[in-house]
Formats: sequence, structure tokens, C-alpha cells
Amino acid sequence: MMPDPTSGNEQPTKPTTTTIRGACPHDCPDTCALLTTVQDGVAIRVQGNPDHRPTDGALCTKVSRYTERSYHSERILQPLKRIGPKGSGQFQPVTWDAALDEIVTRLQTIAARDPQAILPYSYAGTMGLVQAEGMAARFFHRLGASHLERTICSAAGGEGLMTTLGAKVGMKVEHFAESQLILIWGSNSIASNLHFWRLAQQAKRDGARLVCIDPRRTETADKCHDHVALRPGTDAALALALMHELITHDWLDHDYIERHTLGWAALRERALLWPPERAADVCGVPAQQIIDLARAYGTTQPAAIRLNYGMQRVRGGGNAARAIACLPALVGAWRHRAGGLLLSSSGHFPIDRAALHRPDLLAGRTPRMINMSTIGDDLLREASPEFGPKIKALIVYNSNPVAVAPDSGQVVRGFEREDLFTVVLEHFQTDTADHADIILPATTQLEHWDIHASYGHTDVLLNRPAIAPQGQARSNAAIFRDLAARMGFTEPCFQDGDEALCRIAFGDRVDFQTLLDQGYATLPLPDAPFAEGGFPTPSGHCEFASSRLAAQGLDPLPDHLPNHELAGSQSAYPLAMISPPARNFLNSSFVNVKSLRDIEGEPLLEMCADDAAARSIQSGEVVRVFNSRGEHRCKAKVSSRARPGVVNGLGIWWRKLGLDGTNVNQLTSQRLTDLGHGPVFYDCLVEVEKL
Repeated sequence: MMPDPTSGNEQPTKPTTTTIRGACPHDCPDTCALLTTVQDGVAIRVQGNPDHRPTDGALCTKVSRYTERSYHSERILQPLKRIGPKGSGQFQPVTWDAALDEIVTRLQTIAARDPQAILPYSYAGTMGLVQAEGMAARFFHRLGASHLERTICSAAGGEGLMTTLGAKVGMKVEHFAESQLILIWGSNSIASNLHFWRLAQQAKRDGARLVCIDPRRTETADKCHDHVALRPGTDAALALALMHELITHDWLDHDYIERHTLGWAALRERALLWPPERAADVCGVPAQQIIDLARAYGTTQPAAIRLNYGMQRVRGGGNAARAIACLPALVGAWRHRAGGLLLSSSGHFPIDRAALHRPDLLAGRTPRMINMSTIGDDLLREASPEFGPKIKALIVYNSNPVAVAPDSGQVVRGFEREDLFTVVLEHFQTDTADHADIILPATTQLEHWDIHASYGHTDVLLNRPAIAPQGQARSNAAIFRDLAARMGFTEPCFQDGDEALCRIAFGDRVDFQTLLDQGYATLPLPDAPFAEGGFPTPSGHCEFASSRLAAQGLDPLPDHLPNHELAGSQSAYPLAMISPPARNFLNSSFVNVKSLRDIEGEPLLEMCADDAAARSIQSGEVVRVFNSRGEHRCKAKVSSRARPGVVNGLGIWWRKLGLDGTNVNQLTSQRLTDLGHGPVFYDCLVEVEKL
């Protein structure tokens, strides 16, 4: 007999709980495997997958609170249309049909004159291959829109690595645990590479020496045996001085150099121009510290370098990455699986980008290239034979350029153009979304399919949707599918669903059933990939001298290139400013998660005691940080984390959360790096005064 539902005696229904395998989408080398616990359709917990070796069950503070992002009270859950001035953040809800119809009408009108007047703008708001550029690339290729040169994070270092080692490749991260010396170069690993840091700590417990090379005394530097607090932009000088000492003391692996490198004689000649005393003067560190570091590196095996991208955000960043990448071959560190270097492992992944992005849809067209790091100037350029058509439409996804792009005062002026049609795919009303004409609600990682490579380990990860999309949110890929259909793009590739795109990304190069069964698949790579050379360069050698660079009219050898902006006693802006990430944000992501913002507190500028005293500044006082590009107001923090002559503007806060509606990018420039056309965020002079 069925229970009477009105009797009050029925038994409560037991909650249905499931666990869904996924992947962290954020711009971090760790690319963690996630387990999301779902109860009656609601995600109640996100944790690291203990079965995935690189993740080992642990997540950073940011991602462990990912449910706060998906269920955030300020999340955009329906399409919005602007009703106030650009930048005012005034919108009204509209239907999906109305939003998509308006977008298509505007794009078709612009494309009828010249589709290159339409520009996509995206980066690594998600690192997933599907929700980043899977369907989006197809859409813009078919449209014939301008290409975006995606340079804002890693272009200089990546180019430096490719011209030396042949690709973004290196040692396996797990083998750092066996190293006897680890140079942590340009990385605050505790904040930005947690799982590597756990391996470094294991090595330290087993007797390894840890050296941090960074202008700022980071949390990582606190835990290392030594800290080399060099000036921003002087990393190549330090690397060349280390080479000088390796040569003069004969701490070299001559057999490895002879059999597996190219250009040794020329590099040797250049390195001998850099005795420690010269580099000490350039770098602002004691010569003896350079000598001691060279001795340690030349006499310890296995020795490993964990290089990160902070050091390449200056004029000579590409050359610096090249110089550092030469070091392991000089001492034969590549012979050991726990020796060598890791900047990025992304070149190991066999992604079928042609199948995923479909460049054949260009049909022979060669649209112009716009560098995302100069978007401030480019949005304000008029049409010209050299530049091409004026940018008339901007489609922004996976990025917040008004906050993160350099020279943000100029970026804002570009986004404020009334004749610029701007569409933003977003979770929240960011600084960029405030300037949109149409905002489209996008799914979070818990709500869609995606597939991930990594730049910090060598596993492919699959992300399954754990919950249904919230509100009216749609995945990025679904949005571009919808736009393609309305634009009349009839090619069959625009019918591929999100799961199908996941399968296409690697084709048969990675077993998809393994991904479905366990959530990840490990690439079959040797433990010591370059023990016998075999670098993916044209010569097969580690190329100290690059014929590819020589063919471009560039110096084939690495060298120290001084910063664009050099501090000096005669400069109106005598302080160098770097802007490292805040520990609890990821660029501008997570800034609006209150629990994380409460930990960070407020925008701060770290200053050393001497620089602060010279300006009568005390901790907690509001200061004006300024240069010829603009000014930014925040609170000062007198701290030993700042070295003399350098101030640290922490974190890319949303502009509208700052004291005066700006952030540190009000001060950075649109100048570019030596290689890769990257931005120079840490090549920036300022002055500071108390208000």
C-alpha cells in the first residue's frame, strides 16, 4: 500500500550524491584534476583528485572555493543590453534571440565592408581547448576577422625557449623531487605553482638546496636557502655571468656540449665578457653571490631550473629565457631525469589544432594580425593602408582587457568609443563587461565539457559537466555555434557539439576512453627526454646560436638587453615597478569572490624602508603612484619584500574596486619585448608620493 502523502508519516527522500571528474580551467601550470561532489543537482564541494599524481588530492585556496564562483550572487545569468553610457555598467535583460539577432546584424553590416574590422579578444580565462578557441576559432576563420596575436602572458619566454630548445618542452615536473639543487627563477611557486612547490619541499627534506631568483622577497624566497634579489630585467646578465664562472672554472660537460649543442664557441666568447663583477653592477646583487651560485650549479648533480614567466615581462625577456635555457646543456644536466629545466611542457602535447580550429575555413584569406598587448592604441587607430580598417567590433571572451591589458587608461579610451560595437561573454560584470553593448552569460567549468593540456605537467585532462548550466548560461562553444547558424555558416563543422570537440582535440593520439574512465591520460614520454640530445630544433641540438634568429636579422646569441625604462638619479621616475600576482587572485579572476578578497584586503604597493622614508611614507598611508602614462592611488606597505629601488604593485584588481577607479596597469606601457612581441609589464618606472 502506497503511503498517504498527506499523512505526515512518509519517509524523507535520501539525497542523491554523485562525484564528477573534471579539470581546473585556470591559467596555472598545475592543471589540477578535480572531483566535484554533487547532491541533488547542486555542487557542494570541489576537491583535488587524489588518484591524479600531479594533483595528489590538493587544490589551491582559490579553486577549492570554486562553488562560490558558480553560485555567486552577482553572476550574470541572462543576456544583457547596454542602456547607459559605456563604462557605466547600466544594462537591461534581453532574450537570447534578441541578443544574438542584434550581434549578427551588426557583424554582417561590418563584414560586408571588411570583416577585418571585427576582432576577437581572448586569452586564458579558461585553458580548455574547447571553450577557449575550439568553436570560436572556426567562427572567426569563416568570418575572415582580424587575427589576434595572443601575447599577453608568455610570448617572449616561449619564443626564447623555442629558439633554443626547439619547442616549449622540458623535464618532467615530478622529477624535481629527486634534484639536489633547484633554481626557482622568476616564480613565486607557493602562490602560482603549488604542486611543484610540494615536490621542491620533498627535495629540500632530502637534502636539496633551493635558490630563489626574484626581485621580490616572495613567500617562496622565504622558504629557500638563498634569495638572489636582482633588479627587474637583468636575468640575462646573471645567466651570462653564471656561464662565465662555469667556463673559467671548467665546470662544464664537454662531451655533452660537443655532441648535443650548436654555437658553443660563439656563446663562450660572449659569456667571457660577463665576469661576476660586471653582472653584479647590472643586477644590483653582490658579486660573491653570483660566484657562489655558479659554483653550486656547476658542481651539483642533478641540478634543475624551474623557470617561470615573471622574468620575461621586460624588454629583453626573450633573450633572458634563451640565456637561462642554455645553462643545463653546459653542465650536462639533461643527462639526469632530475636535471634540466622546465618553463613550459605544452610543446609535448599532440594537439590536432588544424582539426580543432579549422584554418582551412579562411579559404586562402590572410587577415591582418592585431597584438592583444597594444589593444589600447589599436582601438584608437583610424583606417590606413598600413593598419587596415578601423576596428568596428570587438568580441571579448575569456579575458578582461580593461583590467589586464597594459596602459589601461588608453585601453579605457578605446573601449569608450561609441562607434565600437562590443560583445562580452562573461560570468560577472567585470571592468570590460561594463563597457559592452551586449553581455552574454557563459557557463563555468562545472557546467560544460572541455579538454585540457598543461604547461606544468604532461597529462591530458577531461572535464565533464557536473551540474546543469545556471540560469540561461551557455558554453562559449555553444554561443559561437549559435552565432554561426544565424550568420548562415552551413559547413558541417559548425554542428560539432562540445563533447565532439573534446574528441577532435587530440584525435586518436590520446585514448578518449581512458579520459572517460579516469579523467586523465598520461603522455608516454621518456623520463630524461634530452639525455642523448634529440632536441626538437632544426639541428636536433640545443641551439646556443639560432640560425632562425639570424635569418630574421637578429642576434643569434642570447644577450642582456637593458630595459626600455632605466632608473637613474636623473630620471623623473626613479623607481622600477613590478606587478606580481596577488596570492589569492589569478590575474583578474577571483577578485570578486569575497572570501578571497577579504584575505587580500586591498590594493597595496610594497616599498622598502629606505625608499619609503625618503618620501616620508608610512605603512597604511594612501599614496599616488604615477608616471607619464597616468596615476594610481593605493595604500603603501613598508616591507622587506621590496628591494631598494623597486616597488611591488600587488595583484590585478578590478579597476572599479580600486581607490580611484584604476589599477596598476594605469602605469604600464604598450612597448613590446625583444622576441615574441610580448608586453613589458615589469619594465616600468614610476614615482611615489604621499597624499
